[in-house]
Amino acid sequence: MGRTNNFSSIAFFLLLLILGCSAAPIPKLRARPQPCKRMVFYFHDIIYNGHNSKNATAAIVGSPAWGNRTILTGQNHFGNMVVFDDPITLDNNLHSTPVGRAQGFYLYDKKDIFTAWIGFSFVFNSTEHNGSINFAGADPLMNKTRDISVIGGTGDFFMARGIATLSTDAFEGEVYFRLRVDIKLYECW
Repeated sequence: MGRTNNFSSIAFFLLLLILGCSAAPIPKLRARPQPCKRMVFYFHDIIYNGHNSKNATAAIVGSPAWGNRTILTGQNHFGNMVVFDDPITLDNNLHSTPVGRAQGFYLYDKKDIFTAWIGFSFVFNSTEHNGSINFAGADPLMNKTRDISVIGGTGDFFMARGIATLSTDAFEGEVYFRLRVDIKLYECW
């Protein structure tokens, strides 16, 4: 008789455990946060090609042994490192009044596919924006849009965090390209 009571007690305990687990609340999916600030800018990159020193805003500063510093290498530009100081505009016209400069570098980091890693800052000089926003991340150039991280900022953008969606708005050979940068900040001070 003692064994039957022990078995009944264990069975009752397991039943309560199963019922307790099945009655546990299902976790709610959290809604995506909304950005506290959203801005769109364009930056215009003109790579020095040996003939355009007066209007170049970017230069190849590193290249593999088989490359040089005036022409991007073959093999998806693998091994090239470019620094830039590009104008930022509110629209896609290179000749619009700049609101700041995009300053940083990108390096082509894969032989088998056209991709880069990019790190840069938007340094503003307009009356509307004061300070800088810093960005970093992988830039798979063949994708229509790419997200990179907003990793900080200064001035109006002190400690900003968020995402910037890049899209190539235009390019002319290997000398000029324009990026549309859609910035969504989720931490604003």
